[in-house]
Amino acid sequence: MQIQVNTDDNIDGDDALITQLEAEIRDSLSRFAGQITRVEMHLSDKNAGKGGSDDQRCMIEVRPSGQQPVAVTHDGPTIPEATAGALQKMQSKLQSSFGRQTSGKGGHSIRDLDPL
Repeated sequence: MQIQVNTDDNIDGDDALITQLEAEIRDSLSRFAGQITRVEMHLSDKNAGKGGSDDQRCMIEVRPSGQQPVAVTHDGPTIPEATAGALQKMQSKLQSSFGRQTSGKGGHSIRDLDPL
């Protein structure tokens, strides 16, 4: 699973922040690691440093192998809160998506029975 973290000009994307976010992504999405080829996280400040509530945005795009990309966004007052919310949304979305692929309705059809 390849991870890329991007920040806008208003967020200081130093190595410590990038390393911490990559670790959080790996921990949060580890159960889907075999089904994901790439994860991109985009952090932005909607108000460009003016302040305000819920002005930090985290957008996560996941590329499942052999499928279309899946994206979620979450706004929060701080980068950690926005990141945690987006990761939680992505876990839920991937669980729903991959769960639908692997589980059937159950039970066998009468057409599957061997004729006498």
